[in-house]
Amino acid sequence: MSKSKNEIKSIADLPYYKEEHSAVLKELGIETPEDLLDALTDEEQFKDIIGGKKLKGVGQKYAEHWIELLEESLSTEEAEVVEEAPVEQKKAKKLLKEKKAEEAATEIVEYPAEAEVVPEGAYVAKIKPELDAKTQDKLAKRAAIDDRRPAFRRQEWFRFSRLGEKWRKPRGIHSKMRRHYGYRPPIVSIGYGSPKEVRGYHPSGFQEVMVHNPAQLEKINPKIQAARVGGTVGFKKRLAIEKRADELGIRVLNRTG
Repeated sequence: MSKSKNEIKSIADLPYYKEEHSAVLKELGIETPEDLLDALTDEEQFKDIIGGKKLKGVGQKYAEHWIELLEESLSTEEAEVVEEAPVEQKKAKKLLKEKKAEEAATEIVEYPAEAEVVPEGAYVAKIKPELDAKTQDKLAKRAAIDDRRPAFRRQEWFRFSRLGEKWRKPRGIHSKMRRHYGYRPPIVSIGYGSPKEVRGYHPSGFQEVMVHNPAQLEKINPKIQAARVGGTVGFKKRLAIEKRADELGIRVLNRTG
């Protein structure tokens, strides 16, 4: 049985905790529940302790459960201290909390979202299409169909390695595969197709438009269409296309980097 919220007085009170963990945590300088909570809520230390499997038998789920119990336990202890504190101390804490709230509001005003600078090499979320409910439903159905669609391979691909696994329609007059015999592999048929309305759409939901120069970007609707740079386009022109696409808010599906 796991410990209740108020029983987490030491690290050993945590569920799934083993005695062998104490030596490992002591080497890392973790001896109290507060130290453990700080370590688990720090991304780098979390990866080092849990991702590095220093605590045997403790995975990500157990660690997240520990964080939840420790936060609840420590917040309960703080609440008990506040209730026992004098009235003047409670007022001082209230004023301090209000001051912090004012400072946070001031920071938001001084540094608007438009002024944020993205560090070089940092992850930037990709542009998403603006799709109606019908298109989203069709894309979801297409994904489900893709998951259950069998792999279509050339007739007797398993017999002759030179044939490879690429698809070729069987044309033999005596071909059992061409005649859809049940004991032969499946053949490309209309029943395996995806919804016609979203056929050819990119997995992201965009309609692909092939471009070979920056001027062609002007005809693209950035809400539902994305650009794909032609394979014959040189590197210099490709960079110009990507730069112009960023200015117009158009997503490039095959960027250089």
